[in-house]
Amino acid sequence: MILVSPLDEKAVRSLKLGDTVYVKGPIITGRDEMHKRAIEKARAGEEVPEEIFGSVLYHCGPIMVQRGEKWTPVSAGPTTSARMNSLEPEMIERFGIRAIIGKGGMSREVGEAMKKHGCVYLAAVGGTAVSLAEGLGESKGSEWSDLGMAEAMWKFKAERLGPLIVAMDAQGGNLYEEVREKLKR
Repeated sequence: MILVSPLDEKAVRSLKLGDTVYVKGPIITGRDEMHKRAIEKARAGEEVPEEIFGSVLYHCGPIMVQRGEKWTPVSAGPTTSARMNSLEPEMIERFGIRAIIGKGGMSREVGEAMKKHGCVYLAAVGGTAVSLAEGLGESKGSEWSDLGMAEAMWKFKAERLGPLIVAMDAQGGNLYEEVREKLKR
């Protein structure tokens, strides 16, 4: 299934655990420092980039190359999402994040914010950084480059990013929790 961003809440809430999707349209990247910067600026009443609102947020620090005026990712593998557990509930609530792409899943608190506000977690497979970079395509710019290449917020208009698996849905479902429960039995 191809999801076209920006995503609306109804489309997000229709996704089920285990669905395989590809994302087409605007996507931003962000890791720890980008999350901190966005939250600090918003709390201080300062402007944040409009692309954050209602976004598909990819937990990724892409390796970018510049060719002329254009920036292109050569590697864009997912980073471990749990690093953003303490920041993500506020990001989801404050900015209306509709989908998070990453690896390893996120905390119950993040899952609760996803359920309340209409957001899903899409698992990307580690080790596929080059093909994921190809799915992102050329960058449409960046914000906060002072944070460094990996921590800046990069903006893309993806043609076909994936495959991605719905691993946490907007109904409270969580594939990671299901696996943990099975292992306990």
